[in-house]
Amino acid sequence: MEINTSNKTSKVILYASLLVFIAFVAYILHINQEVLYTAHDRSEFLFGAPFFHTLMQKPFGLMQYVGAWLTQLFCHPALGAGVLAAIWALIFFVGTKAFQLKSGAAALMLLPIACLLTSVVDLGYWVYVYPVRGYWFSQSLGYLAMLLLLWVARCTPRKWHILWYLVGVALYPILGWFALLFVLCLLLVDKTTWRELVGIVLLVFAAAIWHTQFYSNLRFDDVMLAGFPRFITPSDKSEHLSIPFWVLGAVSVLIPLCGKYLTRAFVPVLCAAAGIVFTCSLMFHDKNYIDEMRMVRYAETDNWQEVLNLAEENKKPTTTMVFLKNIALMNEGGLLDRSFKMGNVDYPICNPDTLHVTLLDIASPLVYYNYGMMNEAIRLNFENAIQAGFSPFYLKTLARCALACGDKELVERYTTQLHHHPFYGNWQPAPVTEKIKSLQKAFSDELTGVENSDSYIVNGVSLWYDSDSKAASEQALLYSMLRCDSRRFWPALRNFVKLHQGEEFPVHAQEAYILFMDKAPEEKRMMIPVKQEIYERYKQFWATLESLAKPGMKIQEIGEKMREGWGDTYWWFNIFGRKDYIEQGNIGHEHQS
Repeated sequence: MEINTSNKTSKVILYASLLVFIAFVAYILHINQEVLYTAHDRSEFLFGAPFFHTLMQKPFGLMQYVGAWLTQLFCHPALGAGVLAAIWALIFFVGTKAFQLKSGAAALMLLPIACLLTSVVDLGYWVYVYPVRGYWFSQSLGYLAMLLLLWVARCTPRKWHILWYLVGVALYPILGWFALLFVLCLLLVDKTTWRELVGIVLLVFAAAIWHTQFYSNLRFDDVMLAGFPRFITPSDKSEHLSIPFWVLGAVSVLIPLCGKYLTRAFVPVLCAAAGIVFTCSLMFHDKNYIDEMRMVRYAETDNWQEVLNLAEENKKPTTTMVFLKNIALMNEGGLLDRSFKMGNVDYPICNPDTLHVTLLDIASPLVYYNYGMMNEAIRLNFENAIQAGFSPFYLKTLARCALACGDKELVERYTTQLHHHPFYGNWQPAPVTEKIKSLQKAFSDELTGVENSDSYIVNGVSLWYDSDSKAASEQALLYSMLRCDSRRFWPALRNFVKLHQGEEFPVHAQEAYILFMDKAPEEKRMMIPVKQEIYERYKQFWATLESLAKPGMKIQEIGEKMREGWGDTYWWFNIFGRKDYIEQGNIGHEHQS
């Protein structure tokens, strides 16, 4: 009777722990929906033999190919997450069979799943630059294949294990580092014999042979751990992102050693708690990180009102968010009435890694496209795509650029590739807007090769003050104000007034006009009527500034005190916001003349 009660209690604890862990996984995947969508948008899968053969030239290539195809499902995050969760459910089931885990010990399989979950949600800004294809699914698929192989091997007589070592060696080109993990797990499930030792030696020699004959372009240690994720670019390297995979391998090796002893009722609780703590401690989650992704997603589909809704909610935007907000205002109207009210001071991205990511990696081709700078947009598309792959994001932007340039043949080439995607079968680039057409004609679109795209946009657009385009004159005025440069402000203002005769003088333009009239040399002035209440507020601004400016106070402290009452004005930006830009190195400015 006591035994039955104990068994029932153990089952209740096991099922309760599983339910808690499942709920946790569902929650983590839900709050990372934008990350999953971005994973599909920045992951390459090209239809055709060249892409397949390129991946098959290295071990673990088949898993990466299948993983790259499955990553396309993240176009609908719920669908992709469901497929990934189904793979993890199979890992749990097959793992309990492969390691022959009884009762509460079955919960040990939650630990590998926690490692795989963590590997999906800890990437951070590497999602924009990581060059390995199929990352999001390939590791889960490889681990599932390894467990299936182990399950089948353990269902055969012990004397056949030497044959399974040979099978593991033969499957090395497919399984990569999971072939080594399979051999180690099979070695540890029972007492070691000379056959197991021979199997290990065979695997090492086989890897050496594979390396010599087929993978001479890889280092030997890369061949032994083929497919093991390493986060390295020519300029950046991250060790901690590989932690989930080292832990995955260690846990898989320890389960055969300890699984039979961990049958106590409390084991499922410990396993679920350990998995949750592990994921939470390594997961990257930041509001700006998610909002940036959402903004880029809306901007891709020209949903500018949603971009503005996000911008209004966010009080500490990144560089990318500031640029997209201003593009949205250009399209929706009110650029020079709302831009500084919504904020033009950008803040550094929250990136615990050493990876250096800027607007260049996140959305620069999209920004250049919307400013009509097609040659620069195309150049940046190719530069980024060569490193990270020709993903849907780059193919869609290239198609839109080709349409804007009138090259129908290129449009067809890019859309044909996209039409092989499961969810882009009927995709066509949106018509080029009148604003973009106007900006295209406003200046000479010449390639410059400038690396710092943030400052290049600000400095370049502020020179459009000679254009006869109304849209370009508005942009030139805004960016001369962002530069806080009176030498460009006055010609930009004259051109703006000339092209917008009979229209209301925008609020921020009035604020800048009053400030530069007060500061700029006499010969550059022009007389324009401004609203009395704006002029009175300007005097109040300086009175407040003078009352707060005391000996020993830093300018940042005064700026923070004045932000609440004056942060919606150009004056606040000119005095306090410009310094933020200079310190962060995002946008270069010339001093007022």
